[in-house]
Amino acid sequence: MELSWMAWTWPTAIFFITIALLLTSMGVWEYFAPGGHPRVGLLGIETTRGDRLFLSLLGSGFINLAWLGLFGPSLWWALALSVVYAVGVFRWV
Repeated sequence: MELSWMAWTWPTAIFFITIALLLTSMGVWEYFAPGGHPRVGLLGIETTRGDRLFLSLLGSGFINLAWLGLFGPSLWWALALSVVYAVGVFRWV
């Protein structure tokens, strides 16, 4: 299968590898400690750790897309901003 039409860069590859690792680690965590103890955070809705991971991934995707549109293809700072965003979501949402 020819994938040369895709514009793969190291930041893009790291972004998707990180997503795969996060999903795998959350699956292992859920296997060994089911549940995740829902809590009500900043948004005022009850979220589990899976919900917070979903919100983190969704927001990170938008951060990276916005970065591409505003600043160009260098995504290292967008990746750093996505990590900060994800930590904030897991901490306060």
